[in-house]
Amino acid sequence: MTVAPTVSSDERIGRVGLARRLLIRPELGAVVGLIAVFVFFAAQSPVFRSPAGIANWLDPAATLGIMAVAIALLMIGGEFDLSAGVLTGTTGLILVTLATRYGFDVWTAMLVGLVVALVIGFANGMIVTRTRLPSFIVTLGTFLMLQGINLGVTKALTGTVQVSGLRRAQGYEIARTIFAGTIEIGGTSFRVAILWWVLITAAATWVLMRSRAGNWIFAVGGNEQAARAVGVPAARTKIALFMTTAVAAWLVGSILALRYTSVQANIGIGQEFIYIIAAVIGGCLLTGGYGSAIGAAIGAVIFGMADKGIVFLGWDADWFKFFLGAMLLLATLANRLVRRYAEEVKH
Repeated sequence: MTVAPTVSSDERIGRVGLARRLLIRPELGAVVGLIAVFVFFAAQSPVFRSPAGIANWLDPAATLGIMAVAIALLMIGGEFDLSAGVLTGTTGLILVTLATRYGFDVWTAMLVGLVVALVIGFANGMIVTRTRLPSFIVTLGTFLMLQGINLGVTKALTGTVQVSGLRRAQGYEIARTIFAGTIEIGGTSFRVAILWWVLITAAATWVLMRSRAGNWIFAVGGNEQAARAVGVPAARTKIALFMTTAVAAWLVGSILALRYTSVQANIGIGQEFIYIIAAVIGGCLLTGGYGSAIGAAIGAVIFGMADKGIVFLGWDADWFKFFLGAMLLLATLANRLVRRYAEEVKH
């Protein structure tokens, strides 16, 4: 008597339909939100949906998006960086101060700013991994120290809270063209920062989805102890993530300094929460181990559309904060539901 062979139900070889694969993607809620916000503002404002209007709301989305993508990687790895916003101001101040008061050319001043950013990112990562203190506390301390340094040093050097005059520095025009210039597409000017944002999002997505480092990031964010047990270099991965966030802050700080040729000592303060909100709207969980770079980029687009759409409609700008808070709550609830569904699919 023959016995019929049993069919394996191993989930690794099970076929999952397209609809189910889409439903468990972390970007799903952000995509739905993106469509809803665009339709809402586009229906009421012809300017909003025009090429010039699109260029207008993609501009703030780009600089926010660069930081949101980096913060998303860090959050997937299970950590936070509350010093990211003020660090954009620190690197911008270094660039303008060295180039205008000490005779540095723009490129050398930018290099110094990059080195400082990397050192700060490395220090944040080392303290978090060595002491096991929450990254929230460690980077909050860094935030307060950088805020004090920015204000104190700027006042000591200039007598004010602003450093200006970058336009006269050697190498300014070329650097501005590369990092803060514009490009013409169909007769409409778009900021070069948008290209930097797209490239960074693509690179981060490749790292997360196609590289060993991406596996490490998800592993340490999901369960650090289990990741260590299977040989994942958890400390090195987290330090690298903090340094990546610092590099993004340097890039955004340089872009803003080159665009405006001056930097306020308090620039970037408070932006760190916007970066986190964009990442959460894009599908990242506050508990780590889940999210995507594309989702964070979409979250930044939603921010840009709301920021400029409210202006186009002539509303009071205070409504933007209400909108941002509502989007955060809705995104958090949507992410929780999607995560539960994803876990049910796995089991």
